[in-house]
Amino acid sequence: TLPSHILCIEALPSLPDAAETGGVVGGHEAAAHSRPYMALLAVTKADGATGYCGGFLLTREFVMTAAHCQASNYTVYLGLHSYRRKATAQKLSVTKSHPHQDYDDSDFSNDIMLLKLSTEAEITTSVKPIALETADVAGPCPCAVSGWGQTQMGGRGMSLVLMEGIVKLTDAEDCAELKSYCSKGATGPGEVRISLQGDSGGPLVCGDGGGKAYGVISSYNKLSQTYYYTKISNYVEWLDSILKNG
Repeated sequence: TLPSHILCIEALPSLPDAAETGGVVGGHEAAAHSRPYMALLAVTKADGATGYCGGFLLTREFVMTAAHCQASNYTVYLGLHSYRRKATAQKLSVTKSHPHQDYDDSDFSNDIMLLKLSTEAEITTSVKPIALETADVAGPCPCAVSGWGQTQMGGRGMSLVLMEGIVKLTDAEDCAELKSYCSKGATGPGEVRISLQGDSGGPLVCGDGGGKAYGVISSYNKLSQTYYYTKISNYVEWLDSILKNG
């Protein structure tokens, strides 16, 4: 009998890149506050452009997200379910951003970033950190993605409530090169045509009992219809250094 995680893997051909930043389609509304680690990031670019990314709480002081969500200003909402009820969430600013030094926006490699909060998050029933998987696990399952991004491919605008969906991990050839997990199917982070209007930066969460964060929602390849998640276990030393030194 094959180990259960092998059932989550299928071989896919590697096709030329046509990547876009990722935003959850094909899912359903999450139970309110069932994913208390989730963060919604309102970001403002240097040119004044605004948008949103996902993220997730690691400690009282740090949120993880994607490096392509870099901005000149961030507002972090924790304990949020309905976008229209942001006033009830914890609203925190960011004192320092740590995008990975080798992030490449041409292929979204090393697409990972830590944000240090200006004040510590208050841990409650609806705001809790998530543990990270730091071991190199080949094919974890089941895995899920969540966020407030678009709910249809090619759609516009955000979901008003937190959405979630189960994804099936695959073994596309370029995943290892990009230090990523990959998935393919009707459910996943949808393509985002407008920068910073999706679920980019949210977690890939795998395992039972609440799970651990294995990856960061990064990008989508239209040609191969493959979703990419930055693999956290490849960045343990980088992560530890920032968490220790701020």
